[in-house]
Amino acid sequence: MAARKKSTIMRALILLGIVSLFFMIFAARVVYVQVGKEVKGQDLEEMAESRWTTTQPLHGERGTIYDRGGEALAEEVQSFTAFAIIDEDYEDHIEDPAQAASDLSPLINMEEEELENLLSQEDRFQVELGSGAKYLSLSEKEAIEELDINGIQFITEPKRYYPNQTFASHVLGFTNRDMTESLMGLERGLNDNLEPEDGELSYERNRQGVPLLDPNEIIDEPEDGEDVYLTIDSNIQTVLEQAMTEVDETYSPNKITAVVANAKTGEILGMSNRPSFNPNEYESITNYTNFAVSDRIEPGSTMKMFTLAAAIEEGVYDGEETYQSGRYEILDSRISDHNNGEGWGEIDFDEGLQRSSNVAFAKLVLEKLGADTFFSYIDAFGFRDITGIDLPNETNSSIADSDDLDAGVSGFGQASAYTPIQLVQAATAIANDGEMMKPYVVDRIHNEQEDKNTYTAEPESAGNPISAETAKEVREKLETVVSGEYGTGKPYQIDGIDVAGKTGTAQISSDDGSGYLSGENENIFSFMGMAPADDPSIIVYVAVDRPELDGSESGSAPVSQIFNPVMKQSLSYMNIAPETDVENDEVFEETGIDTVNFTEMTTQQAQEKAESLGLVPVVVGAGNDIESQLPESGNNVIAGEKIFLRTNGEAIMPDMTGWSIRDAKRFSELLDKPLRFEGSGYVSEQNIDPEAAIPDKGAITITLMTPAEMREEEAAEEEPAEESEENASEDAEETQEDASDGETEEETPEEGEEIQDNEEESEAAEETVPEEAPLEEEPAETE
Repeated sequence: MAARKKSTIMRALILLGIVSLFFMIFAARVVYVQVGKEVKGQDLEEMAESRWTTTQPLHGERGTIYDRGGEALAEEVQSFTAFAIIDEDYEDHIEDPAQAASDLSPLINMEEEELENLLSQEDRFQVELGSGAKYLSLSEKEAIEELDINGIQFITEPKRYYPNQTFASHVLGFTNRDMTESLMGLERGLNDNLEPEDGELSYERNRQGVPLLDPNEIIDEPEDGEDVYLTIDSNIQTVLEQAMTEVDETYSPNKITAVVANAKTGEILGMSNRPSFNPNEYESITNYTNFAVSDRIEPGSTMKMFTLAAAIEEGVYDGEETYQSGRYEILDSRISDHNNGEGWGEIDFDEGLQRSSNVAFAKLVLEKLGADTFFSYIDAFGFRDITGIDLPNETNSSIADSDDLDAGVSGFGQASAYTPIQLVQAATAIANDGEMMKPYVVDRIHNEQEDKNTYTAEPESAGNPISAETAKEVREKLETVVSGEYGTGKPYQIDGIDVAGKTGTAQISSDDGSGYLSGENENIFSFMGMAPADDPSIIVYVAVDRPELDGSESGSAPVSQIFNPVMKQSLSYMNIAPETDVENDEVFEETGIDTVNFTEMTTQQAQEKAESLGLVPVVVGAGNDIESQLPESGNNVIAGEKIFLRTNGEAIMPDMTGWSIRDAKRFSELLDKPLRFEGSGYVSEQNIDPEAAIPDKGAITITLMTPAEMREEEAAEEEPAEESEENASEDAEETQEDASDGETEEETPEEGEEIQDNEEESEAAEETVPEEAPLEEEPAETE
């Protein structure tokens, strides 16, 4: 009995010990957790907070890119993505998939059958509507809403938008729509400045996700990207884009590049290329190269202005000295003038400059300067180094400098190759009294949140290759290229303004490196001009690669169609008026920087005054007094430009057909109404009929078409009767072709023959002609 009792006590003690041990371990663990607040490496406070706290991202906005006047060229805007609710248990759902697909498919670029199948799916609450329903503009969203289809909903999201469409596209570059990648141009080069930093908002909530009465919010504010202001002038750029589009459609060249620069500062006021692209439609880009900075070409005779400058600076140029034009021997090769090597007999060097004689400039280099001195000026004008312009992917020159032949042909623009921006930088030395200015396109970078500029550009000298006296004499000589009796630059004359410049007809190396392309118009035609010649403010360089010219046209035709309007517009916005007669002087005085204040006049007086100044008045309203105007008083306009006049009466819609996008924007700004547009070019359609009252609410919506698109539309609307006339004409052409079958093909030069450009020059003709001819034999090292 005693033994049993003892055993029971022992078991009880053991059990008590075990229980006590477990209790002690548990208590120790509780104390550990209370003190350390951690279980299996996880912080208990964080776990509890995560269950009751939610975090939402706060979006930072990408910086805007502006032109020099503050007009947005690239900006972040709100876009809309459409989706469809197809669950029949939900009140607002697609009721008739077939009808909805029929109405909606044209607006989202999806086949009707495919869309109907999408909307007819079972066991789905909602469906996305494809890429055509994403990133919609407000006008596109409103067009879908007008269909009044039950079940169509929208979500809002930011996207990158380029309001001017095809506009300085290679300068701006682009991002993808949701701005997750910066792929080209300034968008990529300045991505660190433009890119925002997102923030977040954290707050406490209950199990249903509803914020608590004391949510304990923690806000990490987002930081918007910095804004970038360019030197680009939208007025000049607009004229440049329009002129280049016209030439591109008319002459179908291989490519075009053009640069407009402030001669005093190096600011780039305009820059464009063809082919170009609309950054809003970046999937269709075919040309990613900014030819102005990333493509080097043999400059042709535009190079002669720098050879001339070197000769004058060295004191070895005598314009009245004569030489025998036509041909010139260098080592084992022969230089030829562009008229099949015939030349113009014995002429002086000034006439050789006007006629763009290759022989004259080869002799200047080899007999006057010497190869070493010539190449020292190549260095001084900055041709061996990139300019350092603030655009990505700038390439450098390729200079042939191994012997006298290289020096001789480089002196008139062959063998060595440079980028257009290198040529423009060098030209600033001639325009700016010897001081060469570094080109730049970014004026300043502004941090809106801190309200300060984080970067401000200043004009920067790139050297002084020549003296002010030499620069002045070079400009005087180059002015005769445009106005002189024998000048090849006559098509670049602008009434009332003296232009100094040099034409160029550059050859193009073949793809296999065996020599130059041969055949009619297988050249790059160019012009480098500055104005006014006595004290240039503007430099314009234009190069057109292999345009399709008809038999009566020279290479200057497409180039001048870009250069002339751009130079005129640029000088106008620099407040430089042509020197014309008294009547025209009054026009430009009145329409210069001190534009007339029409708001002090009656409607009739304003119309008469505007017309007397050569402006085109657009009166908006039926009142008798002018209340506002655009451009405002004090702004700069040119003769032939529209002046928008708002009266005190009801606003009446004008006929906008043929207006430029710039005019349309001014009109919408005058009325303080949003403008929405599609396409590029000129206005072809408008949502408010002409002569109708303009409603207080709503936007002005227009459709733009290029001249080529307009011509195609007109051709499609022609009567079928015209087709029979065309058929008859085609039959006649076929008969003529049959009759010419026996003609021999044009013979190509055999080895050892002197190769010539396929150009002809009429001594009596007023238009310019292509200048250069290649070498008789082109050594491999000069290519």
